[in-house]
Amino acid sequence: MARVSTYLNFLRNTEEAFNFYRSFFGGDFGGGGIARFKDIPGKEGMPDIPEEDKNLVMHIELPITGGHILMGTDAPESMGFKVDHGNNVHINIEPDTRAETKKLFDALSAGGIITMELQDMFWGAYFGSCTDKFGVQWMFNCVEKSE
Repeated sequence: MARVSTYLNFLRNTEEAFNFYRSFFGGDFGGGGIARFKDIPGKEGMPDIPEEDKNLVMHIELPITGGHILMGTDAPESMGFKVDHGNNVHINIEPDTRAETKKLFDALSAGGIITMELQDMFWGAYFGSCTDKFGVQWMFNCVEKSE
């Protein structure tokens, strides 16, 4: 089922932030718990993850009020991230199909900046990101379900 969530980027303190949020929203971390950068499978031609970044949070999610999902990641500079207030929030769209994902991605990236082309990712999703012409950051994460 399609859903929309808010995605937050942090400077090496995602786990602390999400434990804080969980302290008053309650609940458990979804999506299999906390995924760490050390969990990324190695790939030829890709640089190794620095030792000091391996235990950082790659992905975490927490259901909050009204069925909304809050997601987050640590954004280490060693992986090309530069977090500033204002660029640390994305609207994460999870369409039901690749076709819908492509349609929305093309529309929202028109006149804006594509930060990652849509592509198949190791976690099983068709993923991409862009900043629209108004400066709003979008992420697309489609895990097409077989019927």
